Amino acid sequence: MTDATSGDGTRTGAGSTAQPAGGAKGPDELRRQIEETRGQLGDTVEELAGKADVKGRAKARAADLRDKAGAMTVQLRSSAAQAGHTVQDKASRAGHTAHDKASRAGHTAHGKAGGAGQAGERRVPGRARGAVRAGLGHPRAVLIAGAAAGALVAASVLSHRRHHGYC
Repeated sequence: MTDATSGDGTRTGAGSTAQPAGGAKGPDELRRQIEETRGQLGDTVEELAGKADVKGRAKARAADLRDKAGAMTVQLRSSAAQAGHTVQDKASRAGHTAHDKASRAGHTAHGKAGGAGQAGERRVPGRARGAVRAGLGHPRAVLIAGAAAGALVAASVLSHRRHHGYC
């Protein structure tokens, strides 16, 4: 569009304000307008420089992604620790249960043998006889072995889940 000057010396048209054709009313007003325009121009140049600084923006994005990855690592470690504790608790309970059952079975076998001595031991199959004797003589060792076996099973399950992307 074109600007037109009205009879009183003010501009009319798109984007114009009612100012005299000369712009500023005096040298002080002109200086103020120049400083304002310089400030706006400086801001515009700064924005354009920021948009053109691809390397700086890429570094900032990389830093953001590193922060997010660090936070996710902490969260995953916490989740893995929680899962490990849960598995350890379940393995411990399974070990206690196995120990209790083995102890009851040993006591039952021992009770059935009565005073017969080796006659009662012959009722236990040959391969299990040594394990039953060891279990009766060392109940803590049976418990530890059961817990270790449970922990191995839990570690295997976690490894399998991690490998297949379930965690």
